[in-house]
Amino acid sequence: MEHAKIIFLRNVFFRAFVVGVLFALIFLILTLALWNTWAGWAVHLFTIDEKDLGRIVLEFFTHVRIVLVFFFLVPAIALHWTVKRQRP
Repeated sequence: MEHAKIIFLRNVFFRAFVVGVLFALIFLILTLALWNTWAGWAVHLFTIDEKDLGRIVLEFFTHVRIVLVFFFLVPAIALHWTVKRQRP
């Protein structure tokens, strides 16, 4: 693979990771700020208790973390090491 293509892919993966982290932070802030409002709606609409809703939200953020780290950050780091090794 060409050096320029590896750098391009590394930058794409890293920028996707950064954007994903920003969205995760926005989701976290909105979740914490509006918990009392939307938790009541979710409990009423889906007939679940708040304890289960908390588990669902925690599972969502766990999955977001797994996707961000293993699908975006790990390939970006691997490509970064490849670029460092192939420097002309």
